[in-house]
Amino acid sequence: MTERKPFVIDMKTIRERARKHIADGAITAGYAADRGQVIKLLNEALATEIICVLRYKYHYYMASGIHAQSVAAEFAEHAAEEQAHADRIAERITQLDGAPDFSPDGLATRSHADYVEGTDLVDMIKEDLVAERIAIETYGEMIRYIGDDDPTTRRMLEDILAQEEEHAEDMVTLLEELGKKGEPARAR
Repeated sequence: MTERKPFVIDMKTIRERARKHIADGAITAGYAADRGQVIKLLNEALATEIICVLRYKYHYYMASGIHAQSVAAEFAEHAAEEQAHADRIAERITQLDGAPDFSPDGLATRSHADYVEGTDLVDMIKEDLVAERIAIETYGEMIRYIGDDDPTTRRMLEDILAQEEEHAEDMVTLLEELGKKGEPARAR
C-alpha cells in the first residue's frame, strides 16, 4: 500500500487569485482543458440533442397503429429528456464563457446524429436506436478527451451518457416487444 501525502492547500493564494480574476466567473487557474475546444464539442452535443428532440417529437406525433400509444409515450418521454440534456449543455457552455449555438443554420451538420423520420413504428424505433448508439459513442469519446481537465463538464457528460444508454435499452425493448406482436402500422 502506498503512503498518501497530506492534503495541503494554499488558501491565501487561492483567495488572492479569486479576487484578482473575479470577472472570469467559473473559470479558475485550475481549469486545465482547452476551453475553446470544449465549447466546440459541447455545441456539437447541443446540436445533436436538438436534432434528437425534433426526431422524437416527430415520431411522437406520427406514430400510429394498434401499438402506437405506448410507443408514442416513450418517444415523448425521450424528447423531454433530450431537451433537458440540451438545456444542461447550453448552461455549461455559458459557464465556460461561451455562446450556445441554437442557430438552425447548419444544425444538422453540427449534429452527430441524423434526422431520419422512418416510415412505421419499427423504422422510427430503429432510427432512434441508431441515434442513441451514436450519442453513446460520441459522449464516451468526449469524456475520454476531457478526462480530468474539466471534471464538471465530464460529470455532466457522464450523466447524459448514462441516460442515453437507458434510451438505447428502451428502444431495444420496444423492438423486441413489437417483434412479438407483429409489424406495426405505417406512420400517418
